[in-house]
Amino acid sequence: MVLAGCTQPASSEENNEDVTTLRLGHIQNESHAWHQGSEKFAELVGEKTNGSVQVEIYPSSTLGSDRDLVEGMQIGSVDFALVAGVMSNFHQPYALLELPYMFQDLEHLESFLYGDAGEQLQADTLQKTGVRGLEFWIRGPRQLTTNKLVESPADLEGIKIRTPNIEASVEGWTAMGANPTPMNFSEVYSSLQTGVIDAQENPVSFSTNAQIQEVQDYLVKTNHVYGYVQLLMSDKTYQKLNSSEQQAVEEAALEARQYQNELVFQEEEEALQVMKDAGVEVVEVDTAPFEELVQPVHDRLADEYGRDLYETIDNLR
Repeated sequence: MVLAGCTQPASSEENNEDVTTLRLGHIQNESHAWHQGSEKFAELVGEKTNGSVQVEIYPSSTLGSDRDLVEGMQIGSVDFALVAGVMSNFHQPYALLELPYMFQDLEHLESFLYGDAGEQLQADTLQKTGVRGLEFWIRGPRQLTTNKLVESPADLEGIKIRTPNIEASVEGWTAMGANPTPMNFSEVYSSLQTGVIDAQENPVSFSTNAQIQEVQDYLVKTNHVYGYVQLLMSDKTYQKLNSSEQQAVEEAALEARQYQNELVFQEEEEALQVMKDAGVEVVEVDTAPFEELVQPVHDRLADEYGRDLYETIDNLR
């Protein structure tokens, strides 16, 4: 299957030895803010390099899952990707960013990502993995969807909830009382439809793009993770570009971040309305009891993956 605009191989030359064509992969569909941000990034790279570098976008897991994309960047078969919590499988301190209730709100998240600590995390990632962090993009807060009314942690007992295969997420939901079932996002709809799982958690726009409103009755506003997606680049690819092209890529990543961040909040509001229009009941909850239950997980992972980083984040509250 060939997607429109996705016909060239990675780093191929397009009838012109002066043009380098690079591939960018992500797991969302073409209507999502990630894809629109990717299109803006590709447009800006083309403009800033006077056409010497072209970026082609492969949405909907065309180049594989998040893990596949990271591994591809490590060996140079993927040039760019948008990846979030799965990076904790490659550089463990990212696990702290995925802890439920690590960030109290959007401002707290931004103060970390766009400060010195966020820059240091990206520098450490490059050294550890060979994958270069270009920019952090904001995503909507993760919310719970279920087929059972959940108003407190006690209501989570026995609920089979899909989580990403991320330690902090699995342990966090276990501590809150649920039964986590890690699986790829592409399997979630059918698993909800057939009863393999009862619930899932994602930003609202992720859920509506996957038509989760067709197979879930409740949206529970847990706001348990204020999260990000990272625009990453294979360092093997980066080193093949000349200095002006490298600078162009970095400038384009920053401008695309600003574009996507504005877009994502509008998208979350629209997605919430889609949920309501589909008959999904929106439930407001007191998050304090959920937060209290995950504190032992915070303490354990902080000791294992970096108490200094944990305290840096915590002190930004």
